Amino acid sequence: MTETVVDPPCAAATARRARGRPLKGLVLAGGKGSRLRPLTATGAKQLVPVANKPVLFYALDQLVDAGITEIGIVTGDTGAQVRAAVGDGSAFGARVTFLPQEAPLGLAHAIVTAEEFLGDVPFCMYLGDNFLKEGIERHADRFRADDCAAQILLKRVPNPAAFGVAVLDDEGQVRRLVEKPNEPISHLAVIGVYFFGPEIHAVTPLLVPSARGELEITDAIQGLIDAGKAVRSSTIEDDWIDTGKKDDMLEANRLVLATLAGRVEGTVDAESTLVGPVVVEAGADVRGSTVRGPAIIGAGTRLEDAYVGPFTAIGPGCDLVRCEIEHSIVLEGSTIRNVERRIADSLIGREVVVGRSPLKPQAIRLMLGDHSQVDVV
Repeated sequence: MTETVVDPPCAAATARRARGRPLKGLVLAGGKGSRLRPLTATGAKQLVPVANKPVLFYALDQLVDAGITEIGIVTGDTGAQVRAAVGDGSAFGARVTFLPQEAPLGLAHAIVTAEEFLGDVPFCMYLGDNFLKEGIERHADRFRADDCAAQILLKRVPNPAAFGVAVLDDEGQVRRLVEKPNEPISHLAVIGVYFFGPEIHAVTPLLVPSARGELEITDAIQGLIDAGKAVRSSTIEDDWIDTGKKDDMLEANRLVLATLAGRVEGTVDAESTLVGPVVVEAGADVRGSTVRGPAIIGAGTRLEDAYVGPFTAIGPGCDLVRCEIEHSIVLEGSTIRNVERRIADSLIGREVVVGRSPLKPQAIRLMLGDHSQVDVV
């Protein structure tokens, strides 16, 4: 895995933040990732890469960019994988503490799990499978300068019945939260980034599990409102994605790749063509192939007589020979060989082999794990 290094915040930003209240970070990296199975059957959904970088790393980078360097990560069954990927946090310019959660008992339960780590310091809670394109810096600075008990981020959505939504007063203060409303009382969805003061710790002991057996974060925020505490909101205009499904991952991948600046650190022979912004990472070998960006070819990957189309991220150590692929994500160590039809809109896991069989009679031969989905044309 490529090491990620984040430059420290500039001196001016650091001085400005010093005048506000300090913040800790709380990143949630548990959960089962059931909507991404079988890819997440044995792996952490927060480590599935977007543009060859685990989605969890974007959250860590954005916290550090906002001047939040003391970060707790709540983990579940895949905690060992998360610890191995993140390390002590120094690669991100942070100091990381891992906080095992006994079971996935809800977002508010994660705050209970982290209460000793958080102490009486305000904090930003960031769901590790969420992707926020423009980051959280301005929202963190606003919360630092305010004395509210909580600040939630909202996004206007066309389908509020799929989300928890917020009802605001004329001054933008949150008055009520409703989980997946039957009636369209608000189009402002609550997204996976929250800011809390220590007042939240007086509310969490009063929560009771919901019908699905979890301590809901919407109930915790509503408890602050009912106690007369100020709960502010910020409505974001930039792109936000909950990367819980294949199409969500592809959309996040598209957004990141669209900002790509091309560079070539590997080998591209004279018979190959790179069109638009293409990243060829160190050790990659491109022979007799066309790559049409934005796209990224991971370290140590080999392309031979292949076509890689726009918005495609090929992970490290892959082998693509006589095949075509576009608008897709291919994870580390996978092989695609001699496939006549173009592969598109696909998410291919680690060490997968996709190929054309020489066996007769010709037939589709599959070995698939639980919860797989295959579209045959």
